[in-house]
Amino acid sequence: MSESARDLARKLLAGNGIKETTATGNAVPHPVSTGIAPVGRTAATRTPRGPGRQFADHPDVAAAVVKRAAIAALYGQSGMPNPVFLPRTGPNDTVIRALDTDLVNFSAYNYLGLSSHPRVVRAAKDALDQYGASASASRIVSGEIPLYGELEQRLAGIYDVGDAMVTTSGYLTNAGVIGFLLREGDVAFCDSLIHGSVVSGTQWAGCRRINFRHNDPDSLRSVLKMSRSGFDRAMVVIEGHYSMDGTVGRVAELAAVAREFDCAVMVDEAHSLGVFGPTGHGIREHYGMAGADVDIWMGTLSKALGSVGGFIAADADLIGAMKSSAPGVAMLTGGPVPSGIAAALAGLEVLEAEPERVTRLWENTRLFDAALRERELNLGDSQGTPILPVIVPGEIRAGFVSAHLLQHGVYAGAISAPAVPVSKERLRFFITSEHTRQQLLSTADLLAEAIAISGQLPADMAG
Repeated sequence: MSESARDLARKLLAGNGIKETTATGNAVPHPVSTGIAPVGRTAATRTPRGPGRQFADHPDVAAAVVKRAAIAALYGQSGMPNPVFLPRTGPNDTVIRALDTDLVNFSAYNYLGLSSHPRVVRAAKDALDQYGASASASRIVSGEIPLYGELEQRLAGIYDVGDAMVTTSGYLTNAGVIGFLLREGDVAFCDSLIHGSVVSGTQWAGCRRINFRHNDPDSLRSVLKMSRSGFDRAMVVIEGHYSMDGTVGRVAELAAVAREFDCAVMVDEAHSLGVFGPTGHGIREHYGMAGADVDIWMGTLSKALGSVGGFIAADADLIGAMKSSAPGVAMLTGGPVPSGIAAALAGLEVLEAEPERVTRLWENTRLFDAALRERELNLGDSQGTPILPVIVPGEIRAGFVSAHLLQHGVYAGAISAPAVPVSKERLRFFITSEHTRQQLLSTADLLAEAIAISGQLPADMAG
């Protein structure tokens, strides 16, 4: 790395502020400003920011501006392609077209290759012709179409519960459901690796959030023994398949512990529906659980089903209340795009008609996992699932490995703090049913080569 690049990197690190970690080990930015005016600085002495500049000095905005400029400069000086916000010109499939070339793609959640399946695409086009590009209203006032109810009944059947509700966004589903159901005096007991959308939901709700150790029933039991009695309603929130680490949620065990303490249970199935279970029906099928073992089954349509949006499946009365009264999820929110719902329905139909896609997904996963381990790469705590993180400590090194792969025809994005703890930076590989054996093995070789070269670089931007 040139000295000028090092200078830029140092500026970038300084612009981000000092990092500190929470009790769970997750990195969080050190606050640059308390938001409280310094002593002696009043409204009368404050320098006006002016039109269009009200947030230019906001700590997070300013840090992002510096970081984006530094990253662009670093890639520009090295001559390596920048894998961040990489534009493509076709579907997000196993092979994508970008940088005027074909790239083997490991950065899509398209586990079963359904997003461009002819049956799925045709269903979306037909719905577009029939219903237009938008629902153009909330469902309760002229936004309802038959496709919603059809998909909801299919999802309720998969989870063996009374009803389901489709939504426009998986993130907002978690945030909105928790924000609606919990409030001050309530508590959410969350796995320490729970998705940020759940954290947002607890903030929206104004309830307490208490973490327990990742995937640890004993830790949950200890936390509940100490804290459950101090709250009215309590909900344990866990995931079926953890997207940063490739671990499998111990859903059945954790749900059983929650029931011992009169807690509701919510399971995020975003990355497990279509992936787990003999027929791809998710973590409930994987563990052979009853639908009633969990109060709220949440999932997304944007991963294995090849569409967009989210859903919850639960007791019919609860779903009815959510449909009519939950802000941000249903009430006062435009209905999901009709073409997206039709695509998800068709995705479920393909899943049932072609169960071999799930079989191929796991065959490819086992092949790639074994190849990476044979090359002695660090897979962290992953458990051989279709999400395979490869740990490359250091933001510079992880970014280099991603760019090196990109130069050689493979796309896999780097993940750094605060999304993951400092020193746990990684590349994340999503395996699909459509990857070929040759793509998987050649990528394993290329990855091992890139990581070996990256060892000659500084670990971080101050190195």
